[in-house]
Amino acid sequence: MTRSAVVLILFLITVGIAGQKSEVSSVWVSDLGNGNYRNPVIYADYSDPDVVRVGDDFFMTASSFNCIPGLPILHSKDLVNWKLVNYALDRQMPYDHFSQPQHGNGVWAPSIRFHKGEYYIYYGDPDFGIYMLKTKNPLGKWSKPVLVKEGKGLIDPCPLWDDDGKAFLVHAYAGSRAGIKSILVVAEMSSCGTYLLEEGVMVFDGHNGNETVEGPKFYKKDGFYYILAPAGGVTYGWQLALRSKSPYGPYEHKTVMHQGATNINGPHQGAWVELKSGEHWFVHFQDKGAYGRVVHLNPMIWSNGWPIIGIDREGKGTGEPVTEYKKPNVGKVYPIVTPPDSDEFISQWLGLQWQWHANPKNTWAFTNVAQQRLRLFTGLIPDDAKNYWGVPNLLMQKFPAPEFKVTTRMQFTPNERLVNERAGLIVMGMDYALIAIEKREDGLYVVVYECINAMGGSQETEVYTIPFKGKTIDFQAEISKNAQYWFSYQVDGGDVIKIERLFTAKEGRWIGAKIGLFATRKSQTNDSGYADFEWFRLSRF
Repeated sequence: MTRSAVVLILFLITVGIAGQKSEVSSVWVSDLGNGNYRNPVIYADYSDPDVVRVGDDFFMTASSFNCIPGLPILHSKDLVNWKLVNYALDRQMPYDHFSQPQHGNGVWAPSIRFHKGEYYIYYGDPDFGIYMLKTKNPLGKWSKPVLVKEGKGLIDPCPLWDDDGKAFLVHAYAGSRAGIKSILVVAEMSSCGTYLLEEGVMVFDGHNGNETVEGPKFYKKDGFYYILAPAGGVTYGWQLALRSKSPYGPYEHKTVMHQGATNINGPHQGAWVELKSGEHWFVHFQDKGAYGRVVHLNPMIWSNGWPIIGIDREGKGTGEPVTEYKKPNVGKVYPIVTPPDSDEFISQWLGLQWQWHANPKNTWAFTNVAQQRLRLFTGLIPDDAKNYWGVPNLLMQKFPAPEFKVTTRMQFTPNERLVNERAGLIVMGMDYALIAIEKREDGLYVVVYECINAMGGSQETEVYTIPFKGKTIDFQAEISKNAQYWFSYQVDGGDVIKIERLFTAKEGRWIGAKIGLFATRKSQTNDSGYADFEWFRLSRF
């Protein structure tokens, strides 16, 4: 058996794929089964996607900000069907800094490339600088991040290894940290990709009509250097292409995709991929508020040395995104796959869809294969946390569709000597609401709380309270197309009780709203209470 085969088997065991049934999502599938696909190809918050093709395989990564594990690795055979297979970042550096929620900070706009047998990911942390990590096997362990360039406001890096062996890096600036923005800089880099050889040259200034230019991706084709970069902001922006005969410019530029007459706002920031068949495609995102920045796939052609992304309905060389289109020609038809959403907790490890809001502690969560359930021990709420915005041990996953239903079954075992332990289901963002069992002085209660402007430090408001006398409870949340949702619960298999209060999900800081599980306490102890979750199921309603 080859070393790579051994690594793959160990990976499958580690993430629990070998012990879980692979299922297609019941709430969103892009592949229409008739040779066409619909956008988004992933209706989930994989912001700032970048893709690399290696042989017959496509690998995608995306921004993960403060969520851990970070830098998701998705795999596809046809650019339509994507499976979440790994993460490149198991803890975020500096470790202590990211042990508490750093909303909107961390991993911004990564790029993924393949060079001389190794996969490279570069990402910008706006507070610390540009990092690089790499591996020979994207399904295995990635290296510890190396700080390529220290500095505040350095974001959105992308490398290019030239034909003569020289290496270059293009990046942008975050105005909030650097004090400048809307420019792109190219610098020569060491051939090993671990440090820059110079401060760099400004190759594009977007202040005259292309403000907020960012997210550059670096390519070379037919003797030209191309930088594909969005401008105008994520809500109403457009996609630019820059080209030059030198990596340092001067670059001419052209708008190659915009919203046009479609309802796909701000289509930009992504990856150009060339297929073996000669087709060209572009993967990008659309900002959909509480649903996050969802992933789209658009056809791409070349005309007179410029790309056109989407369909050029006006014949002016600027494309508009498609809603439905013929699937890429990859030579064969592959099975339908989707990123995971439901979890039966039957493996030793959590499903890959789960992320924490900070670097996790190894005391927060354990799966029990024998009992087929997940145990969350109540984590101590930080002293400075005004609400759950400041709580790190929230186990969350992305919204996976425009509408869906979540159901989870829980048994709660609080510490008899403590009060204010709480466990349940939460819909998290800059506003949030939760349904839980809470331990009080006089017993257990089913409670619902809402927090408006959690990011601003607002206090929770109690919406619903009733004594809990049962053993198990099923919590349910139903999310509608306009990100409105309501809670219900069922005690020991009895009647379903619907909470007569409609909530509206709100996005987080640069991420979509998330839904998941939690268990918290307000007092220190040597043996916390815990909540056992039997399953977490997503379905249509």
